[in-house]
Amino acid sequence: MELLSYMRLFVEVARTKSFRGAAEALDMPNSTLSRHISELEKTIGLQLLHRSTRKVELTAAGEVYFKRCQGIVEEARIAHESLLDVVERPSGTLRVSMPVDLATGYLAPILSDFAKAYPLISFEFDLTPRRVDLQSDPFDLAIRIGAPPTTPSTLVARQIALLPRYLYASPDYLKAAAPLIHPDDLTNHVLCIGQAATSQGEVSRTLHRGEEVVNVMITSRFRMNSVGLSRALAIAGVGIAVLDTELAREDVAAGRLRRVLPEWSLAPVQVHAITDTRLLPARTRLFIDFIRARLS
Repeated sequence: MELLSYMRLFVEVARTKSFRGAAEALDMPNSTLSRHISELEKTIGLQLLHRSTRKVELTAAGEVYFKRCQGIVEEARIAHESLLDVVERPSGTLRVSMPVDLATGYLAPILSDFAKAYPLISFEFDLTPRRVDLQSDPFDLAIRIGAPPTTPSTLVARQIALLPRYLYASPDYLKAAAPLIHPDDLTNHVLCIGQAATSQGEVSRTLHRGEEVVNVMITSRFRMNSVGLSRALAIAGVGIAVLDTELAREDVAAGRLRRVLPEWSLAPVQVHAITDTRLLPARTRLFIDFIRARLS
């Protein structure tokens, strides 16, 4: 039991590359942590860490030991937490990274219901589209829109939703703009697009109507990584936004937006829950299943 405890301490130091940071995370004195790591090195007869006043680095032996210890410590933690499944009272802090548009547009009511269902779980949400490093950043999972990441190979992506997408514009914009009857007419319109364009400022959009498919190359002044901003610009009459029905529902009902080319749609966008392991503690597994069931 003492060796497993020392391994847990070593993993935290190796992850943070700092005795002070690890000591704060573990809520123990820095001197005590340093002493336990030294005792671990004496026990196995190898130096695991290079220590300096500025940083801590793994030795070659430490790299090998860290890779093995991570899995052992994680499995031990999950084995302990799995006991909570028996009484269906999962607890602890759930740390989730997710895009702000998805969180505010979709997940807020779902998060509220989940919190009510599992009152012993607390939450830390990081609302950002950046790709967090799940192996070094303190997150249990990341929720991301789009294709799942291919690297590193240890990541596990679980699809939790497919969000349909359509075109929306304000009535004022449509009054002043050119006629919009067919997807080819989009070349005469302003689109607020959410992906990188070519060096010429063009982006390709594919629209579907049953089995009919039309590809349109569009030039736009407005490119962004925020669905919320494109929605706001569409309401302001700047151009046409690509939105899903849920995010546009209230604005359509209030007359602020109108669906254009209503028979046509863009390919639905995937939403994934991404973790760095298949071995998930109860709170993480329950959270993923809860969101998948609600979004579906």
